[in-house]
Amino acid sequence: MNELLTPEELEVRFREIGRDRYHSNHPFHHLLHTGRLNKGQVQAWALNRYCYQSAIPRKDAALISRAMDRELRREWIHRIADHDGREADEGGIDRWLVLTTGLGLDRDYVISMEGALPATKFAVEAYVRFVRENTMLEAVASSLTELFAPTIHRERISGMLEHYEFITADVMKYFRRRLDQAPRDVAFALDYVKRHATTPERQLAAERALIFKCNVLWSQLDALYSAYVEPGRIPPGAFVPDKDV
Repeated sequence: MNELLTPEELEVRFREIGRDRYHSNHPFHHLLHTGRLNKGQVQAWALNRYCYQSAIPRKDAALISRAMDRELRREWIHRIADHDGREADEGGIDRWLVLTTGLGLDRDYVISMEGALPATKFAVEAYVRFVRENTMLEAVASSLTELFAPTIHRERISGMLEHYEFITADVMKYFRRRLDQAPRDVAFALDYVKRHATTPERQLAAERALIFKCNVLWSQLDALYSAYVEPGRIPPGAFVPDKDV
Protein backbone atom coordinates (compact mmCIF):
# COMPACT_ATOMS: atom_id res chain seq x y z
CA MET A 1 0.00 0.00 0.00
CA ASN A 2 1.52 3.31 -1.06
CA GLU A 3 -1.58 5.41 -1.73
CA LEU A 4 -3.72 7.10 0.90
CA LEU A 5 -7.27 5.75 0.82
CA THR A 6 -10.28 7.91 1.49
CA PRO A 7 -12.17 7.04 4.69
CA GLU A 8 -14.86 5.44 2.55
CA GLU A 9 -12.32 3.35 0.64
CA LEU A 10 -10.75 2.27 3.91
CA GLU A 11 -14.12 1.06 5.19
CA VAL A 12 -14.59 -0.90 1.97
CA ARG A 13 -11.21 -2.54 2.61
CA PHE A 14 -12.30 -3.47 6.14
CA ARG A 15 -15.50 -5.04 4.83
CA GLU A 16 -13.53 -7.02 2.26
CA ILE A 17 -11.39 -8.40 5.08
CA GLY A 18 -14.52 -9.45 6.93
CA ARG A 19 -16.01 -11.03 3.83
CA ASP A 20 -12.92 -13.19 3.34
CA ARG A 21 -11.64 -13.78 6.86
CA TYR A 22 -14.42 -13.47 9.44
CA HIS A 23 -15.10 -16.68 11.34
CA SER A 24 -18.64 -16.89 9.99
CA ASN A 25 -16.91 -18.62 7.05
CA HIS A 26 -15.42 -21.35 9.23
CA PRO A 27 -16.71 -24.92 8.75
CA PHE A 28 -17.38 -25.25 12.48
CA HIS A 29 -19.87 -22.39 12.37
CA HIS A 30 -21.61 -23.88 9.36
CA LEU A 31 -22.04 -27.09 11.35
CA LEU A 32 -23.21 -25.19 14.43
CA HIS A 33 -25.80 -23.07 12.66
CA THR A 34 -27.26 -25.87 10.56
CA GLY A 35 -27.83 -28.33 13.39
CA ARG A 36 -25.09 -30.77 12.46
CA LEU A 37 -23.36 -30.81 15.84
CA ASN A 38 -24.42 -32.94 18.78
CA LYS A 39 -25.07 -31.49 22.21
CA GLY A 40 -21.59 -32.34 23.47
CA GLN A 41 -19.99 -30.44 20.60
CA VAL A 42 -22.23 -27.42 21.24
CA GLN A 43 -21.25 -27.60 24.92
CA ALA A 44 -17.57 -27.60 23.93
CA TRP A 45 -18.11 -24.52 21.77
CA ALA A 46 -19.95 -22.60 24.51
CA LEU A 47 -17.43 -23.56 27.19
CA ASN A 48 -14.45 -22.49 25.10
CA ARG A 49 -16.12 -19.31 23.90
CA TYR A 50 -16.54 -18.31 27.55
CA CYS A 51 -12.76 -17.76 27.68
CA TYR A 52 -13.11 -15.10 24.99
CA GLN A 53 -16.21 -13.51 26.53
CA SER A 54 -14.58 -13.24 29.95
CA ALA A 55 -11.46 -11.63 28.46
CA ILE A 56 -13.29 -8.81 26.69
CA PRO A 57 -13.54 -6.54 29.75
CA ARG A 58 -9.83 -7.11 30.48
CA LYS A 59 -9.00 -6.20 26.91
CA ASP A 60 -11.13 -3.07 27.09
CA ALA A 61 -9.65 -2.08 30.46
CA ALA A 62 -6.16 -2.43 28.97
CA LEU A 63 -7.15 -0.13 26.11
CA ILE A 64 -8.67 2.48 28.41
CA SER A 65 -5.64 2.48 30.70
CA ARG A 66 -3.47 3.63 27.80
CA ALA A 67 -5.87 6.13 26.23
CA MET A 68 -4.86 9.78 26.53
CA ASP A 69 -7.98 10.78 24.59
CA ARG A 70 -10.75 11.60 27.10
CA GLU A 71 -13.46 11.17 24.46
CA LEU A 72 -12.21 7.66 23.75
CA ARG A 73 -12.15 6.74 27.44
CA ARG A 74 -15.66 8.06 28.04
CA GLU A 75 -17.04 6.17 25.06
CA TRP A 76 -15.13 2.94 25.59
CA ILE A 77 -15.85 2.46 29.29
CA HIS A 78 -19.45 1.35 28.73
CA ARG A 79 -18.09 -1.75 26.98
CA ILE A 80 -16.76 -3.03 30.29
CA ALA A 81 -20.13 -2.57 31.96
CA ASP A 82 -21.86 -4.20 28.98
CA HIS A 83 -19.91 -7.39 29.64
CA ASP A 84 -19.29 -7.29 33.39
CA GLY A 85 -22.73 -5.90 34.17
CA ARG A 86 -23.88 -3.25 36.58
CA GLU A 87 -25.69 -3.49 39.88
CA ALA A 88 -29.12 -5.03 39.23
CA ASP A 89 -28.26 -5.39 35.53
CA GLU A 90 -26.62 -8.53 34.21
CA GLY A 91 -23.86 -8.20 31.66
CA GLY A 92 -22.78 -10.21 28.66
CA ILE A 93 -20.74 -12.64 30.76
CA ASP A 94 -23.80 -13.42 32.89
CA ARG A 95 -25.88 -13.93 29.76
CA TRP A 96 -23.24 -16.27 28.37
CA LEU A 97 -23.37 -18.28 31.58
CA VAL A 98 -27.13 -18.59 31.11
CA LEU A 99 -26.30 -20.29 27.81
CA THR A 100 -23.71 -22.67 29.28
CA THR A 101 -25.96 -23.53 32.22
CA GLY A 102 -28.86 -24.13 29.85
CA LEU A 103 -26.63 -26.55 27.97
CA GLY A 104 -26.09 -28.51 31.17
CA LEU A 105 -22.59 -27.31 32.05
CA ASP A 106 -21.63 -26.59 35.65
CA ARG A 107 -21.29 -22.82 36.18
CA ASP A 108 -18.18 -23.04 38.37
CA TYR A 109 -16.50 -25.40 35.92
CA VAL A 110 -17.12 -23.00 33.04
CA ILE A 111 -15.84 -20.00 35.02
CA SER A 112 -12.69 -21.90 36.03
CA MET A 113 -11.85 -22.44 32.32
CA GLU A 114 -10.11 -25.65 33.37
CA GLY A 115 -11.74 -27.57 30.54
CA ALA A 116 -10.96 -25.04 27.80
CA LEU A 117 -8.63 -26.02 24.99
CA PRO A 118 -5.03 -24.79 25.29
CA ALA A 119 -5.27 -23.18 21.85
CA THR A 120 -8.35 -21.25 22.96
CA LYS A 121 -6.51 -19.83 25.96
CA PHE A 122 -3.45 -18.92 23.90
CA ALA A 123 -5.54 -17.16 21.25
CA VAL A 124 -7.54 -15.18 23.78
CA GLU A 125 -4.48 -14.03 25.69
CA ALA A 126 -2.77 -13.09 22.43
CA TYR A 127 -5.66 -10.73 21.76
CA VAL A 128 -5.42 -9.13 25.20
CA ARG A 129 -1.66 -8.65 24.72
CA PHE A 130 -2.18 -7.18 21.26
CA VAL A 131 -4.48 -4.49 22.63
CA ARG A 132 -2.18 -3.82 25.56
CA GLU A 133 1.04 -3.55 23.56
CA ASN A 134 0.22 -2.12 20.13
CA THR A 135 -0.71 1.41 19.12
CA MET A 136 -4.05 2.86 20.11
CA LEU A 137 -5.10 2.90 16.46
CA GLU A 138 -4.33 -0.81 16.13
CA ALA A 139 -6.06 -1.60 19.42
CA VAL A 140 -9.25 0.14 18.30
CA ALA A 141 -9.07 -1.27 14.77
CA SER A 142 -8.87 -4.81 16.15
CA SER A 143 -12.40 -4.36 17.51
CA LEU A 144 -13.84 -3.77 14.04
CA THR A 145 -14.91 -7.40 13.72
CA GLU A 146 -18.08 -5.97 15.27
CA LEU A 147 -18.86 -4.72 11.77
CA PHE A 148 -19.71 -8.30 10.88
CA ALA A 149 -21.07 -9.58 14.21
CA PRO A 150 -24.81 -8.78 13.82
CA THR A 151 -25.07 -11.03 10.76
CA ILE A 152 -23.55 -14.02 12.52
CA HIS A 153 -25.68 -13.37 15.63
CA ARG A 154 -28.87 -13.44 13.54
CA GLU A 155 -27.77 -16.66 11.85
CA ARG A 156 -26.93 -18.19 15.22
CA ILE A 157 -30.24 -17.24 16.85
CA SER A 158 -32.41 -18.53 14.01
CA GLY A 159 -30.30 -21.57 13.16
CA MET A 160 -29.78 -22.88 16.68
CA LEU A 161 -33.40 -22.34 17.72
CA GLU A 162 -34.56 -24.14 14.61
CA HIS A 163 -32.24 -27.12 14.72
CA TYR A 164 -31.55 -27.94 18.38
CA GLU A 165 -34.30 -29.07 20.73
CA PHE A 166 -32.05 -28.31 23.71
CA ILE A 167 -31.75 -24.60 22.74
CA THR A 168 -34.43 -22.22 24.03
CA ALA A 169 -35.05 -18.54 23.42
CA ASP A 170 -33.93 -17.73 26.96
CA VAL A 171 -30.43 -19.12 26.53
CA MET A 172 -29.94 -17.11 23.33
CA LYS A 173 -30.45 -13.72 24.98
CA TYR A 174 -26.72 -12.89 24.83
CA PHE A 175 -26.91 -12.75 21.06
CA ARG A 176 -30.16 -10.79 20.97
CA ARG A 177 -28.62 -8.11 23.22
CA ARG A 178 -25.53 -7.87 21.04
CA LEU A 179 -27.72 -7.06 18.03
CA ASP A 180 -28.21 -3.64 19.66
CA GLN A 181 -24.83 -3.21 21.33
CA ALA A 182 -22.46 -4.16 18.50
CA PRO A 183 -23.67 -1.55 15.95
CA ARG A 184 -23.40 1.20 18.58
CA ASP A 185 -19.88 0.13 19.55
CA VAL A 186 -18.59 -0.23 16.02
CA ALA A 187 -19.94 3.15 14.88
CA PHE A 188 -17.60 4.92 17.29
CA ALA A 189 -14.64 2.62 16.62
CA LEU A 190 -14.97 2.88 12.85
CA ASP A 191 -15.17 6.66 12.99
CA TYR A 192 -12.12 6.74 15.28
CA VAL A 193 -10.07 4.62 12.90
CA LYS A 194 -11.11 6.62 9.87
CA ARG A 195 -10.10 9.87 11.59
CA HIS A 196 -6.75 8.59 12.88
CA ALA A 197 -5.57 6.40 9.99
CA THR A 198 -4.19 9.44 8.19
CA THR A 199 -1.26 7.91 6.29
CA PRO A 200 -0.90 4.83 4.09
CA GLU A 201 1.23 3.26 6.82
CA ARG A 202 -1.39 3.85 9.50
CA GLN A 203 -4.14 2.54 7.25
CA LEU A 204 -2.14 -0.61 6.60
CA ALA A 205 -1.56 -1.04 10.33
CA ALA A 206 -5.32 -0.78 10.93
CA GLU A 207 -6.03 -3.37 8.25
CA ARG A 208 -3.46 -5.74 9.73
CA ALA A 209 -4.96 -5.26 13.19
CA LEU A 210 -8.36 -6.32 11.88
CA ILE A 211 -6.79 -9.31 10.13
CA PHE A 212 -5.09 -10.28 13.40
CA LYS A 213 -8.43 -10.19 15.23
CA CYS A 214 -10.06 -12.31 12.54
CA ASN A 215 -7.21 -14.80 12.95
CA VAL A 216 -7.80 -14.90 16.73
CA LEU A 217 -11.44 -15.85 16.18
CA TRP A 218 -10.65 -18.29 13.38
CA SER A 219 -7.96 -20.10 15.36
CA GLN A 220 -10.40 -20.77 18.20
CA LEU A 221 -12.72 -22.56 15.79
CA ASP A 222 -9.80 -24.46 14.26
CA ALA A 223 -9.03 -25.79 17.74
CA LEU A 224 -12.65 -26.78 18.34
CA TYR A 225 -12.90 -28.51 14.98
CA SER A 226 -9.70 -30.46 15.54
CA ALA A 227 -10.64 -31.53 19.07
CA TYR A 228 -14.36 -32.23 18.73
CA VAL A 229 -15.15 -32.81 15.05
CA GLU A 230 -12.23 -34.13 12.98
CA PRO A 231 -10.00 -35.90 13.80
CA GLY A 232 -11.35 -35.60 17.34
CA ARG A 233 -8.15 -35.32 19.34
CA ILE A 234 -9.10 -33.79 22.69
CA PRO A 235 -6.02 -32.55 24.57
CA PRO A 236 -5.36 -33.92 28.07
CA GLY A 237 -7.37 -32.07 30.70
CA ALA A 238 -9.80 -30.49 28.21
CA PHE A 239 -13.56 -30.94 28.39
CA VAL A 240 -14.77 -34.36 27.29
CA PRO A 241 -18.46 -34.47 26.32
CA ASP A 242 -20.70 -37.05 27.92
CA LYS A 243 -21.52 -39.62 25.26
CA ASP A 244 -25.05 -39.88 26.60
CA VAL A 245 -26.06 -36.22 26.12
